[in-house]
Amino acid sequence: MVSQYARYWWSTKDDNIAAVLAFIEIGTSEAGFGAIPTTAPSNDVGVGCLFRQDESRDAMTRRETFVIVGGGLAGATAAEALRTQGFDGRVVLIDDETERPYNRPPLSKDYLQGKSEKEKIYVHPERWYDDNGVELRLNCPVTLLDTTAHQLTVESGEQFDYDKLLLTTGSSPRHLKVPGSDLGGVLYLRRVADCEAIKAAFVTAKRVAIIGAGWIGLETAAAARVAGVEAIVLETAELPLVRVLGPEVAEIFLNLHTRHGVTMDMSVEVAEITGVEHRVTGVRLGDGRQIDADVVVVGVGITPNTELAEAAGLTVDNGIVVDENLKSSDPDVFAAGDVANTWYPLLDRHLRLEHWSAALNQGPVAAANMMGRRVAYDRVPYFYSDQYDLGMEYSGFVEPGHYDQIVFRGEVTEGKYIVFWLNQGRVLAGMNVNVWDVTDAIADLVRLGKPINVTRLQDPEVDLEDLLRGARGV
Repeated sequence: MVSQYARYWWSTKDDNIAAVLAFIEIGTSEAGFGAIPTTAPSNDVGVGCLFRQDESRDAMTRRETFVIVGGGLAGATAAEALRTQGFDGRVVLIDDETERPYNRPPLSKDYLQGKSEKEKIYVHPERWYDDNGVELRLNCPVTLLDTTAHQLTVESGEQFDYDKLLLTTGSSPRHLKVPGSDLGGVLYLRRVADCEAIKAAFVTAKRVAIIGAGWIGLETAAAARVAGVEAIVLETAELPLVRVLGPEVAEIFLNLHTRHGVTMDMSVEVAEITGVEHRVTGVRLGDGRQIDADVVVVGVGITPNTELAEAAGLTVDNGIVVDENLKSSDPDVFAAGDVANTWYPLLDRHLRLEHWSAALNQGPVAAANMMGRRVAYDRVPYFYSDQYDLGMEYSGFVEPGHYDQIVFRGEVTEGKYIVFWLNQGRVLAGMNVNVWDVTDAIADLVRLGKPINVTRLQDPEVDLEDLLRGARGV
């Protein structure tokens, strides 16, 4: 089961090479992406801060230089958008990883489950960077940002001058701080190597303990069950995902995993990770119980990688604070993706999203603004998840406790339905489960900002587009 926009994304892939994101035009669908033809792969990628420059690239250095720090999806789509939108200066993409830019969702979904080849996780084929004049510097941590001098210094001592800078430094897993957390077999999931370590562990493990019942924890539990590994999920809250979905919908995910053989141990505290000879043997809970496990996977959230920005004097508050144009407190520095705490005009607030769609769509918006255009990022927040036979997409944003009504459109027992979160009759968010091609309509309901006819909203026979037209008085 793969969600609507994820299905579209993967359908654009050639069987043997990775897909290429096209420039995301402002004003298209809320998903906002397409595909352009790809080129054959090669090995001409600048690993270890080394990069071969040809004569044409030397000529580029005499023009403006745009540098992108962070080689995730946001950075890669920004680099592509710069070229697609006509920027002919020097583009440098710097990352501390050894892998070229890749998508993270497969790491907890198809790639983790062995359903997808590694080549399909990458944003671009290897040759794309050379063919499009993008200097890809891998295994190259940035150690210093001097905004006054417009200069970056990397670990090797090499320096890069920039005219405009985009920070897409992403985020890192929050580490559990309990005795035994440094034992062998205690794993986190964020990078390709993490995914491959978990896949390898599933081959021999009989039981995995997963600490945290967020999206990563639940998707990892699903992958464990697909691999035939017994799984137990340990969570401090009373229900999985309750802070995001509220108790009414969180109960659905509790039942889903229980039906698939996962032990869901809620409202518990982890006191210690136990082990023998530096190898994990289980988890001891605050109530004294011992949970035996061959592997422990920790998924207790992530924190934005703001160290570089903070040391440089940029405004940082739960991420790098940026306006709707993704511009930071320094007019020549932009931020996008997990690390950006972005102003959303629609929501009238700053919001830092840790979702694939934000990285996908913010990169090109940042690129446009680096080039001097004024493009606001004001998409309805979106994310998706696939667990067992449940594929879902969520559009909108609801703070915990800030809704007064939940409406179910369709029967949960039938496995196909839409859930809406409302406040004073206005749709704040919607989650479609195994119902496809409705994401744009749900996003439009969120944008509407007016009370909706709830009786018609919950009736599956009423077309959502017709409902919208009625609400708009068309």
